[in-house]
Amino acid sequence: MDCSDLLFSGHAVRRMFQRGFKRQDITEIVAAGEIIASYSDDQPHPSFLLLGFSGETPIHVVVAQNQQDNVCVVVTAYIPDNKLWDDGFRKRKT
Repeated sequence: MDCSDLLFSGHAVRRMFQRGFKRQDITEIVAAGEIIASYSDDQPHPSFLLLGFSGETPIHVVVAQNQQDNVCVVVTAYIPDNKLWDDGFRKRKT
């Protein structure tokens, strides 16, 4: 994603701490991760679900982007459950 600045919500920081994610890992996923879903109707800004990896561990990161100034806010980050996601962690199982 193209972000002029990257901020972390309080929720994201708590979840990252609980899940043992490093800020650098999340920053790299935001910069180079794959957008696997977009939520254009989210408020106050559209958001995106990104897939990236820390080593071999898949991580989903939800990022809201203010499209006027390209400031991005990490909303949350989590390890996708393979019971809910396909083998590539790109689509939810139906």
